[in-house]
Amino acid sequence: MAIDWICKHHSDIGKEQLYAILQLRTEVFVVEQKCAYQDVDGQDLEGDTCHLMAWEDDKLLAYLRLLDPQSQGGDVVIGRVLIAADARGRGLGHELMEQGLKYAEEFWPEVPVYLSAQAHLQDYYGRHGFKVAGVEYLEDDIPHIGMRRG
Repeated sequence: MAIDWICKHHSDIGKEQLYAILQLRTEVFVVEQKCAYQDVDGQDLEGDTCHLMAWEDDKLLAYLRLLDPQSQGGDVVIGRVLIAADARGRGLGHELMEQGLKYAEEFWPEVPVYLSAQAHLQDYYGRHGFKVAGVEYLEDDIPHIGMRRG
């Protein structure tokens, strides 16, 4: 089946899409990773935040959030990167990053892109041109490291 990649400004997202995004983020980050934290952080509907989604039929398989550089101090910030558990192993992670970087460049040309990576994923993000920017730190008891591209 074909994957339908959709990137929408928050003002263009329908309530069903938003519900699917929040449901999948909770499924992965709160339930699967056993991490009690405030996922709905007030940034989903702010500024020029955009949401990249990969749909197959009516199922959300992959997602990431792009926060605009004006609200983030100069960098586009990629966050909430995830693949649904039953969609892993299909290469969607790399395609998700490629799509995310493509849209970041389209919306904010030549602006550096930053992300807070789980430390064990440094090589994964490194394959997409990200380099370590800062020191490792704990976020919700999970080691993270800042990474920047551009």
